[in-house]
Amino acid sequence: GYGELSCYGNKAYKTPHLDALAQAGMRFTDYHSNGAVCSPTRAALLTGRYQQRAGVGGVIYAGFDQNRNHGLHQSETTFAELLAGGGYKNGCFGKWHLGYEKKFNPVHHGFSRFRGYVSGNIDYQSHYDRVGVYDWWEGLEHIREKGYSTHLITRHAVKFIEEHKDRPFCLYVPHEAPHTPFQGPGDPAFRVKGKVVPEKRTAAFRKRAYREMVQELDKGVGEIVASLKRLGLEKNTLVFFVSDNGAASFGNNGSLRGSKGQLWEGGHRVPAIASWPGRIEAGSTCDDLSIGMDIFPTLLELAGLSAPEKLRLDGRSLVLSLLGKQRITGRPRRLFWGAGRQQAMRQGPWKYVRELKGQKAVALYNLSSDPGERNNLAKKNPTRLASMQKNYAAWEKEVAAGATRQPPVPGNRKK
Repeated sequence: GYGELSCYGNKAYKTPHLDALAQAGMRFTDYHSNGAVCSPTRAALLTGRYQQRAGVGGVIYAGFDQNRNHGLHQSETTFAELLAGGGYKNGCFGKWHLGYEKKFNPVHHGFSRFRGYVSGNIDYQSHYDRVGVYDWWEGLEHIREKGYSTHLITRHAVKFIEEHKDRPFCLYVPHEAPHTPFQGPGDPAFRVKGKVVPEKRTAAFRKRAYREMVQELDKGVGEIVASLKRLGLEKNTLVFFVSDNGAASFGNNGSLRGSKGQLWEGGHRVPAIASWPGRIEAGSTCDDLSIGMDIFPTLLELAGLSAPEKLRLDGRSLVLSLLGKQRITGRPRRLFWGAGRQQAMRQGPWKYVRELKGQKAVALYNLSSDPGERNNLAKKNPTRLASMQKNYAAWEKEVAAGATRQPPVPGNRKK
């Protein structure tokens, strides 16, 4: 969440390695995840396009009667595929959450190496998902490996760097922490084969475990950065750290309203840090409106590559902002979010939010003076509200046209 790192104002948690990354580089204040939950954000980040185009508008669930058969289709183009074509070796270590079936595996999306899990979360110790299926992979095969998942992810990421230190590489490290289940490195396994294990923890247990999970993540980032320094790669490597959604209700989103799964700022305005010693000004701040799908075109530009003409990217490169050469100017950027119960649009400082359930309330906020979304200005700005609603409807129709189709959900099939 936006308020969970020391460099974003958290007083309870110590995150020295992420703080150091921010001090050595740039901290974003208006960066957003494409979704307010896991799968959609990952689809957008990897493809550089709104996740709705890939048919991944919501969470891909583990249940066999849910949409477990959905995923990121091989027809989608990822930044890893284009980087591979440009001579890069790409590794993915950690949480995939873009399809359980082997056809959706990262090795089919430009990553020559994958070690991690494909579900939304696993037991940090036993590596079983929430429905009791073992979920720890090396490429397309299950592999038995003991250890706390955060530590394993970090270890394999560092090893990948060591093995590819003499050639261009791209490393994607989607850590599990601090996602549920609440489990610190010293806690026992909770999940076992074939069983759905309810998570009954006391408030004190959750608080302690969550703090440990954040701190272990911070240590992992520190180990990766340390390996770059040790191998003399630090000044030739761009490091991005971002979150895939805001914190859940038990986390910390600072002064922002809402939490994970919601389209208030607390659900999608998240920490983002970029470091590249000698290129990005140390201790700098970027206030430009930016979003996860911007990383794709940013990486392509820095690698000297171009996207195929047929591939329409929705993201835009952040290179000029990163290098401090230019701030984004011109017509205020428009960004859109769609979730099951809400819709939202951003244009400059203005944000439109609509509830899709119940009374279907509509809200309009000026985030430059009200980042906490406390003062609804919808009634005072009917013309602006109507314009944003019209733009949202047009966007929703446009991304739905030609979107990748997912198969029917097993639980919804007619018998």
